[in-house]
Amino acid sequence: MTLTPDARILFATRAVRTFAYGLLAVILALYLAARGFSDEHIGLIFTLTLVGDAVLSLGIAGVADRMGRRRVLVASCVLVVVAGVVFVTTESAIVLTLAAVIGTISPSGAEVGPFLSIEQAAISQQVDGRDRTRAFGYYQLAGSLSSATGALTGGWIAQRITTRGHADVDAYRAVILLYAALGVVMAALFLRLSPGVEPAGRARARGGLHRSRRAVTTLAALFTLDSFGSGLAVQTLLAYWLHRRFGADVGVLGGVFFATNVVAGFSSLLSAPIARRFGLVNTMVWTHVPGNMLLIAFPFMPTLETSVAALLGRFLVAQMDVPARTSYMMAIVDDDERSAASALANQAKLVGSSLGPFAAGLMGMSGAPFVVAGALKIAYDLALYRLFRRVRPPGDAGPREPSPPPRGAGDP
Repeated sequence: MTLTPDARILFATRAVRTFAYGLLAVILALYLAARGFSDEHIGLIFTLTLVGDAVLSLGIAGVADRMGRRRVLVASCVLVVVAGVVFVTTESAIVLTLAAVIGTISPSGAEVGPFLSIEQAAISQQVDGRDRTRAFGYYQLAGSLSSATGALTGGWIAQRITTRGHADVDAYRAVILLYAALGVVMAALFLRLSPGVEPAGRARARGGLHRSRRAVTTLAALFTLDSFGSGLAVQTLLAYWLHRRFGADVGVLGGVFFATNVVAGFSSLLSAPIARRFGLVNTMVWTHVPGNMLLIAFPFMPTLETSVAALLGRFLVAQMDVPARTSYMMAIVDDDERSAASALANQAKLVGSSLGPFAAGLMGMSGAPFVVAGALKIAYDLALYRLFRRVRPPGDAGPREPSPPPRGAGDP
C-alpha cells in the first residue's frame, strides 16, 4: 500500500490531534473536580460539550465540500486553540461551560469536531478500493498510538508539576495549554495539503446523500445506540472511576490508558485480514461482542490489577471493528456521498456518546454505567448483523449468502 503525500499529511494531523485528545482524557474530569464541580455538573458539561461538537461539526462537515476541505480544516483548528485558552483562563463556570460546548474539547479522548469526517472522505479518494480497509487500519493505529502517548504524557506532566509543589489545578492547566498549542501545529499541517484533497467537480456540485440515504441513516441510528453505550464508559470516566475506586493516581492512570490505546491501535491492523476472510459486517460484529462482555465484567473486578486486565482485554478486541466500519460505509455509498455519509455517521455517534456522560453522572459515576454500556453495545451488534449481513459491497468477502441487487445498498 502506497500513500500519497496528502494522505501522509492527513495521517500526521490525525496523530497530532489524537495526541492532544489523549492529553485531556486523563486529566479533564480531575481538572473540573479540582475546580469544585460536582459529579452531576461534570457529566452535564461533558454531555453539553459533545452535543455542541456534534451540532457544530455536522453543519461544518456538511458544507465542507462546497467551501473547501482545507479551508474548513484550518478554521476548525482555531476552535481547538480558543477552547483550550478559554478553559484555563476563565474563572466563570458559565463561560467555561460555553467554551466546552462550542469548542473542540474531547472528554472521551476520542475524535470530536469535523476533522474525522473530512479526513476520511479525502483518504478514501486517494487509496485503491482494495486497500481501503487496510489504509483505515493504519489510520486507526496512528490515532490510537498517539492518543496513548498523549494520555501517558498528560499524566506524566501533571504528576511532575504537582511533585514540585504546585497545586493540582495548575498542573492540569499546563496540560490544557499544551492541547491549545497543538491546534496551531495542526493548522500548519493542513495548510500544506494540495488541491487533490478537494472533491471532484461532480461531488462538489451535488454532494449530500441520495442513492444510499436509507442505508446510511439506518447505520447512523445504530451507531447512535452504540455510541450512547460508549458515552457511559468514556475514557475520562474510566480514569475517574479507577481513581475513586482504587485510589489510582494520575501517573498510574496515564500509564494504564497508554497501554490500552497501544493495544487497541495494533489490534486494528487485524481488521483487514479478518475482513478479507469473513467479510466486513462479520468483522464489525463478532470482534465487538467479546469486548462488550469484558466491559460488563469491568466494575466487578476486585483489584486495580484485575480491572486493568479487563480493560486491556476489552481494548484488545473492541476496536477491530473501526477500520471495517469506516471502509464499509465508504464502500456502500457513491463517491459524491462520502463526505455527507461520513459526517452523518460520525456526528450520529457523537450525539449518542454525548448523552452518556450525563447519564453516568446521574448514576453517581458508579459501576452501573459500565454494565448498561456493555448491554446496549451488544444490542447494537446483534441489530447490525440482522439488518446488514446481506448488504455486501463489491469485493467484500466472507461466507457466501444470497446478495441483493446493487441498488439494495440503499435498502437494508
